[in-house]
Amino acid sequence: MEFSELIRKRYSVRAYKSDPVEDEKLQIVLEAARLAPTADNRQPFQILVIHTKGREDELNKIYRKKWFVQAPLLICAVGIPARSWVREDMRRYLDVDVAIVMDHFILAAADQGLGTCWVAAFNANEAREILGLPDISDDNLKTKDRKSLDELVRYERW
Repeated sequence: MEFSELIRKRYSVRAYKSDPVEDEKLQIVLEAARLAPTADNRQPFQILVIHTKGREDELNKIYRKKWFVQAPLLICAVGIPARSWVREDMRRYLDVDVAIVMDHFILAAADQGLGTCWVAAFNANEAREILGLPDISDDNLKTKDRKSLDELVRYERW
């Protein structure tokens, strides 16, 4: 699809089929996220791929809308503060980086015929517990190379 057409047609979906997402399509959208620009090319994030089947009640504690767990997959982008770039005025660019990554992911998903809905009003404490997120605040890894998908994508839990 032409890019200008893609950005005009993409919308936030709030009703999903439970059909599985083909692995080829998932890899295409994950690759788009991997290639997204981040400040100083640090890639200060991890992506969690979460299958919803059988976990609906648990996942609805993160976000309570029924449509949230209709989709066969949820994607969670987790920013890692200690890996993010900080401007000289101490402005950390983590939120910008994660937003760009998810925008690339969402547009690639739309291009593959997959619906998405950006969710920001979730319960962060429940997400932290249910997804097994570690304390990542003291991680000081710095790199300018692009990481492999294996380094950026996790399935089901941290």
